Amino acid sequence: MRIGARVSVLFIIGIIVYSVVNVSFIRPERNNDSTLQKPEEIELFQRLKRIEDEVHEIAINIKNQNVKEAVVKQKITKKTEVKKLYPKSALFKTWGAELTEEEQMEAEKLFQEFGYNVFLSNRLPLNRTIPDTRDPRCSLKIYPKDLPTISVILIYLNEALSVIKRAVQSIIDKTPAHLLKEIVLVDDNSSNEDLKLPLDKYIDLINKGKPGLIKKVRHKKQMGLAKARMSGWEAATGQVVAILDAHIEVHKEWAEPLLAQIKANRTTVLSPVFDKVLFDTLEVIKYNPAAHAFDWSLWCMYERFRPEWYKLKDPSEPGKSPSVMGILVADREFLGEIGVLDEGMTIYGGENVELGIRVWLCGGSVEVVPCSKIAHVERAHKPYSPDLSKLMIRNALRVAEIWMDEYKSNVNIAWNLPLKDHGIDIGNVTERKQLREKLKCKPFKWYLENVYPLLDRWDDILGYGVLKNDILKTHCIDQGPVPGSVPVLFGCHYYGPQRCYYKRTGEIYVGSIKSHTYNSNRCLTDPGSGSTVTLYNCKYAKEKGFSIYWDFTQGKEIRNKKTNRCIELAQGQDTYYYLVLQACTGQEWTIQHAFEELKGNFTEVKATK
Repeated sequence: MRIGARVSVLFIIGIIVYSVVNVSFIRPERNNDSTLQKPEEIELFQRLKRIEDEVHEIAINIKNQNVKEAVVKQKITKKTEVKKLYPKSALFKTWGAELTEEEQMEAEKLFQEFGYNVFLSNRLPLNRTIPDTRDPRCSLKIYPKDLPTISVILIYLNEALSVIKRAVQSIIDKTPAHLLKEIVLVDDNSSNEDLKLPLDKYIDLINKGKPGLIKKVRHKKQMGLAKARMSGWEAATGQVVAILDAHIEVHKEWAEPLLAQIKANRTTVLSPVFDKVLFDTLEVIKYNPAAHAFDWSLWCMYERFRPEWYKLKDPSEPGKSPSVMGILVADREFLGEIGVLDEGMTIYGGENVELGIRVWLCGGSVEVVPCSKIAHVERAHKPYSPDLSKLMIRNALRVAEIWMDEYKSNVNIAWNLPLKDHGIDIGNVTERKQLREKLKCKPFKWYLENVYPLLDRWDDILGYGVLKNDILKTHCIDQGPVPGSVPVLFGCHYYGPQRCYYKRTGEIYVGSIKSHTYNSNRCLTDPGSGSTVTLYNCKYAKEKGFSIYWDFTQGKEIRNKKTNRCIELAQGQDTYYYLVLQACTGQEWTIQHAFEELKGNFTEVKATK
């Protein structure tokens, strides 16, 4: 018998007891002077006593049953508690606690394959609602009615089918039909079966209701991002092309502000503002508008807009940007006039920076448009290339050779590569250099002065790489523990903490060099007393009057200009060598890549590694 039913019975019995005890015709009041009870009264009270005992017994049984059921429920919960199969997986840090073991295995398998939560994506509606993260002023803007048409190009390689479908659906739902010329899907030779017949069926279904809306281009071999975007541009017929990743969702009114800007100036290349879609929960996180930029390694990064943008005090207004970051919108014909994209760039990396530099140098401009927002799925890892650095180095050197003139060595410095004989094939650059001449593009120095003055020119670096003492060539100067201000001698590994940079002015930076003028490097310092070499933020050291300037020639001593002491190696009582400051004894140091100035360029002096 269920608890609820037993409670009902108890309630009814209670009413009966109450009635029996209190109704006058059952239990009439006795005279105060009466001391005797009638036989029928005695029998009645005996019956009531039995009923009361039965009610009490039922209450005790119900209480005991409740306790038993609670214990059983607790045992069942403990027994069926799901084991966490992947406690170290990034996917399950904040998501998936309720999944069965089988579901966990499926979710983790898909996560490793794609780098984001495909298990969840497959269960979300294709037309899900995402928050409007635009500045409120955006919804008040009125755009011209005669805007140009747009072709949306989605680039993908082994993307999840549900993610592509959601991207397509959001574009169809949130782009005015009279402006959306077509959606071009460019497959860079995916191997996933889902992206063949199942995707084709989805395309056919859409085209059945909207003939010709979806086009598909498939490469017969993987050709990389630049070529895939080029293929999309070639297939497009709209007046404007939007070249996007396939793992996106567009916000409402995403297209109109872009098209209005291009209508006003066809030589402007634009980027929307990206919101981040978390790789695990697929939640949309608002990102504020920012310029797109890069460091000397050519890795993309966000940057502040120019000061004049902030003076507007209107975050809905477009802002100038040194570069683009993966997603771009441009007049289709203008993009063709300036060379679209460099097809010599391989697979991934640097192609966005190359385009941004080329646009600025060759007559155009780049802007970020805050009222156009796109939600972009972040990846926890990139399955198609676990180590992007090799691809990035090759592409960065190519960009430097074509566009950076006397500053091209900065890319070598950033990657700690020799200027010559680095052994990296950057491909044939003749055609792109001819394009630069044909378009009468400006020198890169103009770009640094007028577009991206925050990028440090590094034009006074005379040597870079690891610093070794001839006494112990297996060990290098190392920045030591961080936080901390004492450099150490450590076995050479040639990574960031051991990279040193000697400047013409005499500073020696230790640790990876900063690319931008608003950042400060750390300088080797002679504190003036004691024998310990120190390492301080250069700006701080200058303010404190520390001795940070050194005389150094390749293969010679490192002598402080103010104290006249040298950085040397000394053997301790434990027989280990340590960095010390002492009177110079002629110890010789060698920096990995040393240069001498010659006609505005640097010629490398060979150094043993």
